[in-house]
Amino acid sequence: MKSLGTAIIGCGSISSVHLKAIAGLGLAQLKAVVDVNESLAQKAAAAYGCDYYTDYKEMLKRDDIQVVHICTGHYLHAPMTVDALKAGKHVLTEKPMAENKASAQTMLDAAKEHTDVQLGVIFQNRYNPSSKRMKQAVQSGEFGKLLCMKGIVTWSRGPAYYETEWKGKWATEGGGVLINQAIHTLDLLQWLGGDIATVKGSISNDSLEGVIEVEDSAHAFIQFKNDVKAVFYATNAYGKSTPIEVELIFENAVLSQRGDTLYLDQNGKQTVLAEPLKNDLGEKAYWGVSHQFQIRDFYEHILQGKHFWLDGPEGYKAFRLVMDIYESSRIGQKIIYS
Repeated sequence: MKSLGTAIIGCGSISSVHLKAIAGLGLAQLKAVVDVNESLAQKAAAAYGCDYYTDYKEMLKRDDIQVVHICTGHYLHAPMTVDALKAGKHVLTEKPMAENKASAQTMLDAAKEHTDVQLGVIFQNRYNPSSKRMKQAVQSGEFGKLLCMKGIVTWSRGPAYYETEWKGKWATEGGGVLINQAIHTLDLLQWLGGDIATVKGSISNDSLEGVIEVEDSAHAFIQFKNDVKAVFYATNAYGKSTPIEVELIFENAVLSQRGDTLYLDQNGKQTVLAEPLKNDLGEKAYWGVSHQFQIRDFYEHILQGKHFWLDGPEGYKAFRLVMDIYESSRIGQKIIYS
């Protein structure tokens, strides 16, 4: 079976999910890991039997590496992605694409220029059984027209979470709960709802004033071009991280997702339509197991010479929505989409 040489830049928490996925993929051979923290890079390299670097540009010189995973702080996604694409490497970057629209645009431009390689953006929750079932319901019309949706994220993040140098700052994280945690739920809403007409939102720092520059809470109202309406609320100020809730109201039924379990309410009866897959991520179980499915899908598209569907422009949609909620909050007006 053909495999692709792979490297991971960034050996923090999220890299473990990528490393495990690559190890069990059968389509990739891990050649190197990179981190400016040499001890982190050494530890990952020893665990997975590969080389390590502290300078990603040195790794990019290797001809035996075809795919690069970006698992670094948000502000590093754009420059690293652009350099990797220019070096002829396929890139799979963690969300969000970047810390601001201008940086994200450099990624889109580079991908458009270097058509011999591909850019993929991680939104693994689209691969969850519940997400795929909701998408099927919207597309099939089996429950009638979709009328409205809501998404709710109530998680807890204390001061210790923001001790990482780049978190909690506009310049490096690009925002707070919206861009870091709730972007996955916003992505599902826009993926299910379709093209957006307008969005109006606001952000606030309710529990961590003096600790972080960015928001810990946000809400938004999204109007789609097909007349579907969505309301959204997210906070990191809750006392405990509780399961994410997504609700879709159709003409003839209601779909309710709590965590990754999807319930159907129809004709006075409730049934389970989809259940979460088991994982061994412990306290990081909220990441789910779908990274492995998206990573496999990305590699299969490359090996088959097909264009990966969750590419830069597709990944930009949720990112733009986050940025537009920030802008709406700043100017106190709704953002109108063309």
